[in-house]
Amino acid sequence: MPSLDSEICQSDEKGDKLEALNSEIIETSGPDQHDEESFVGLGRLLKHNPSLQFCREVVQMNKEELDPAEVRKVERKIDWLIIPALAICYGFYYIDKTTLSYAAIFNIKKGLHLRTEEYNWLSSLFYFGWVGWALPTNLLMQKFPLGKYLAIFLWGILLMAQAACHDFVAIAVLRFFSGAFEATADPAFLLITSIWYTRQQQPTVIGYWYSANGIGIAVGGLLGYGIGNIKGALPSWRYEFLVVGALCSGWALVLWLVVPDSPSRAHWFTRHESVIIVSRKRHDLAGTEQRWFDGRQALEAFKDPKFYLFFFLGFFANVPNGGTSNFGTLIIQGFGFTTLQTTLMQIPYGAFIAIVILITVYVNRKLPKDCRTIVMCILTVPTILGFALVAWLPQHLKVGRLIGYYLTGASNAVFVLALSLVTGNVGGVTKKSFCSASIFLGVAAGNIVGPFMFKDSEAPKYPTGIIGCMVSRILEMVVIIILGIMFAMANKRRDQKFVEGNQEYDPALTQGLEDVSDWENKAFRYVGECSYFTIILLHLYRLASKFELCEKLAPIRGDRAVPRFPFPQF
Repeated sequence: MPSLDSEICQSDEKGDKLEALNSEIIETSGPDQHDEESFVGLGRLLKHNPSLQFCREVVQMNKEELDPAEVRKVERKIDWLIIPALAICYGFYYIDKTTLSYAAIFNIKKGLHLRTEEYNWLSSLFYFGWVGWALPTNLLMQKFPLGKYLAIFLWGILLMAQAACHDFVAIAVLRFFSGAFEATADPAFLLITSIWYTRQQQPTVIGYWYSANGIGIAVGGLLGYGIGNIKGALPSWRYEFLVVGALCSGWALVLWLVVPDSPSRAHWFTRHESVIIVSRKRHDLAGTEQRWFDGRQALEAFKDPKFYLFFFLGFFANVPNGGTSNFGTLIIQGFGFTTLQTTLMQIPYGAFIAIVILITVYVNRKLPKDCRTIVMCILTVPTILGFALVAWLPQHLKVGRLIGYYLTGASNAVFVLALSLVTGNVGGVTKKSFCSASIFLGVAAGNIVGPFMFKDSEAPKYPTGIIGCMVSRILEMVVIIILGIMFAMANKRRDQKFVEGNQEYDPALTQGLEDVSDWENKAFRYVGECSYFTIILLHLYRLASKFELCEKLAPIRGDRAVPRFPFPQF
C-alpha cells in the first residue's frame, strides 16, 4: 500500500481525493450527515493516516456494531504487547533516576569530593535537562515513529558514562543530558496509552505500567544490595552506574523491536485487527494518531486553564518526589539502619507502591468515572500523615518513622490518576501533547525544587524538607479539587446545551479518525469531575438550612449523574 505522503503530494490531487472519499462516504451514509465542517475533518483524516484505504475501512467499520468477542481478542493481544513493554521500560526509567540516591549511600560524595550543595545540584540538573527538552520532544514525537523514538538506548549509555566521572563538572554535564533524553519517557507512555486504549481503559492501563515504579524501587533495592556486596577494584557507586546502564541499553533493543509506532503500522496485527483497534475508540472523541503540528490546537492549549492547572498539579505532586527520590535512602539510613539494610528497606516500599497503585486502578475502574478526583483526594491523606510521622515521631521510634515513610508512597497512585486526567480530558493530539508537556514541566520543576529543601545541617531528620513535602501534598489536593469542579461545570454547560436541542452537544456522537480538540468537539465530556462531591455538599446544605436547594441545583450533570451512583435522600 503506498504511503499517504506519496498519494497526496499535490494540492489538486489532495482536493480530488478528498472529494472522492467524501462522495464515497456520503453514498453509504447519506448526505444529511455530512456538512462543510465534516468535509474539512476528512482533510485532517487523510493527513493523519497512512493510506486512503485504511481510512475507508475505519469509516466503514464505524457504521457497524463491533463483535465483542473479536474486540476482546484484539484487546488481549494489545495487553500482552503494550503493557509489559511499557511497564519494564518504566521500571528502568525509575531505576535510572534513583541510581544517584543509591550511589549516595555508597559514598559517591566522598568519591567525587562533593559538597551537599553540589549533590543537590546533581539531583536538580537532571530536571533542568528535562525541562529544556520537554516541549521539543513532545513535538518530535509527532514527527517520528513513536515506538522507535522512545527506545531508551542512550539512557543506558549516559548512565554508564557517569561511572567514569572524577569530578563534579563531568557528572553534572552527564546528568543534564540524561534528563534531556529521559524527558521523552512520560509523554511517550501517555501518548502510546491514549492511542491504543479507550478513555475508559486508560486509567487502568496507566496504573499497570506506572506500578512498575514500585517494582523498579524494589528491584533497585535488590540490585543495590547485590552491588554493595561486589568486592571488585571499583567503588560500589561506580558499579551501580555500570550495571544499571548496561541493563537499560540491553532492554532498549527489545523495545525497538516490540512496540509498534501506531495501530495502522503495527506488524503484530492483521489489517482487520488494526481497523478494529481504531474503530473501537469511536466514542472517545479525543482524536487519534497524527504526525503533523496543529497550530490552532497549540494556541487553544495556552488559552485553556487546564494547561496551567496541570502544571501546578505536576509541580506540587513532585516537590516531595524530588526530595525523597534523592534523599530517601539517606532518610532511611538516618533512622538507624546500615547501608545494606537501607537498600533492602526499599523492597517493601516498592512493593507497597505497586500494590496501592493496582488496588487504586481496580477501585477506580469499579467506581463511576466522576469519582476520580475524589479518589485522588482520599489517597493524598495517608501521604500527608506519613510525612507527619517522619517529621514528628521521636528519633528512637525508627519502625514508626519507617512506616510513615512507606505511607508517603501512596502518592504514586494519586499521580497515576492525575495522568489519566490529562489523557481523558484533553482532545486533539497536538493539544494533548502540549498539556502532557505542561504537567511534566511541573513534574520537572517540582523535582528541581524538592532537593533544595533538604539541608545538610538538618540531617538525618531533615525537618524543613519533610514539612515542605507535607505542605506540597496539601496544595496538590487543592489543585485536584479545582480541576474536578471545573470539569463538572463544563459538563453541566454542555449537557444543558444538549437538553435545549443543540445536537452538536449529543454525548452519544461517535468519532473515528478526526483530530479535534475538546473545545472544538461539543460532544466531548470530561471525566474525573467533582459532581458527586458537590452533590454531597448540596445535600448537607439542604439538611442544615431546611431549603429544597438540592432539587434546584443538583445533580450537576442532569439526569445522568445521580442514577449512576445514588446518594441517600434527606
